[in-house]
Amino acid sequence: MTSPANPPSPSSSTQDMSPALAKLLQTLTLERLEDNLFRGPKSNEGWQRVYGGQVLGQALAAAANTVEVDRPIHSLHGYFLLAGDPQHEIVYDVERLRDGSSFTTRRVRAVQHGRAIFAMSASFHKQETGFDHQSTMPIVPRPETLPRAKDLVSQMMAHLPENMRAYWDREHPIDVRIVDPSRYTSREPHAAEQSVWLKTNGHLPDLPHIHQAVLAYASDFTLLDTALVAHGKLLFDRDIQLASLDHAMWFHRPFSADNWLLYAQDSPTAFGARGYCRGAIYDLDGRLVASTVQEGLMRKRDTAFVLK
Repeated sequence: MTSPANPPSPSSSTQDMSPALAKLLQTLTLERLEDNLFRGPKSNEGWQRVYGGQVLGQALAAAANTVEVDRPIHSLHGYFLLAGDPQHEIVYDVERLRDGSSFTTRRVRAVQHGRAIFAMSASFHKQETGFDHQSTMPIVPRPETLPRAKDLVSQMMAHLPENMRAYWDREHPIDVRIVDPSRYTSREPHAAEQSVWLKTNGHLPDLPHIHQAVLAYASDFTLLDTALVAHGKLLFDRDIQLASLDHAMWFHRPFSADNWLLYAQDSPTAFGARGYCRGAIYDLDGRLVASTVQEGLMRKRDTAFVLK
């Protein structure tokens, strides 16, 4: 008999969250097929391929289901191998590499149609005390002073691609506030950096692994897009082929994904049809809670071959 893995706490209520966030939590709630085998539900968000953040979040949930709850994840390193099919579920095969006195290591393969579409290594660490230092959070406007992404897009209709307007017109599980929207009103190249505030559209269960999986889900959306800032391009432009190749993430300190988090991102380089991007995630108190690194495919493509 199969059973759901890592379900939300019975005391939590979906009345405190938007329908889109409730759907995301359902997507991150896996079905246990065997001790180390899980199935993630499909979540068709209108993309031609599975959104990379979904695979990240589900793979993290699968790994966490094989680890003691007192050992939160501290790092993950994943490779996107094939485009996922949004019309089908994904099976996650977890390999237990190490169960040490302080660290636990897992390897996860995401499989669709008999082929691996994603592979990830993840490390979990029991909580310890030790040295403490961090970089300083950038000085930016507070999130409550900034418009929601949906409202911002409606103000800039004339400057944005139609598919981008359609995307942001839908309800989303994550509330996004863009710190500097000038790249959307001008297609001039800017410095390859951007910052956004993120939080869930509603309260999450008080379970750390859920907050970590949700942040992994959210961390993929704007990161590679940062490399396009230097070239005056947007994620939704039809003459751009953009795809995540790998994604690494480190969780430094406890956090709540249903409170505002600043995602400060930059792209030090792009070359050879690949862009390299970094991110630092801070809470409202200026604590550095997580870091990300990603390299992705960045190709110009002939719009004559793009389906309208």
